[in-house]
Amino acid sequence: MRRYFALLERKYSRLSIANQPSVLSNRIQNMHQHPLARHILSTPDFPKPGIVFQDISPLLKTQFTETIDAMSELFSPDEWGCIDCLVGLESRGFIFASALAYKHHKGFIKARKPGKLPNVHASKAYGLEYGSDRLEMQKGNGESVVVIDDLIATGGSMKAAVELCEEVGYHVLGMACLIDLKSLNSFSMNGMRVRSVIQFD
Repeated sequence: MRRYFALLERKYSRLSIANQPSVLSNRIQNMHQHPLARHILSTPDFPKPGIVFQDISPLLKTQFTETIDAMSELFSPDEWGCIDCLVGLESRGFIFASALAYKHHKGFIKARKPGKLPNVHASKAYGLEYGSDRLEMQKGNGESVVVIDDLIATGGSMKAAVELCEEVGYHVLGMACLIDLKSLNSFSMNGMRVRSVIQFD
């Protein structure tokens, strides 16, 4: 099924909303950017000096429905038909994965931080651009999933989540996020790239 999903990904990539050019945001200097990018506020030196934090709070407050619709369009109808559940990474990944699961009548699965989930089957540590953390999950039953987060930076948390999903018994068909910080990664896994609505160089 993963091979079939990859073929569909290539077929529909030209139609993805992530590839549609739009108006230049006056907050973020990108030449070709999705209209939703103008609602994201870049906050320098947060949470640590040298880090530019992409604050999605204004976007969620005023454009939540449009954001979920945009993430939904990262996958074709045929691809959605292959997906059983959405895996959300704690914590902002929960926002998008649960909303997408509701929209497409799919299940929602949590990948949680340590100490917040009972009956943990496996855990995986990963590095951040400003520290380290760990994800934990309960046992799966072979469902086909897509892993969802708000943002990919170095790819550490996404890699850990995919490995963890496979370890606990899920079949990972794809990965997606709202924002891709392209200058910090060239991440791919199992021949798949992370699909995104907004890309920052």
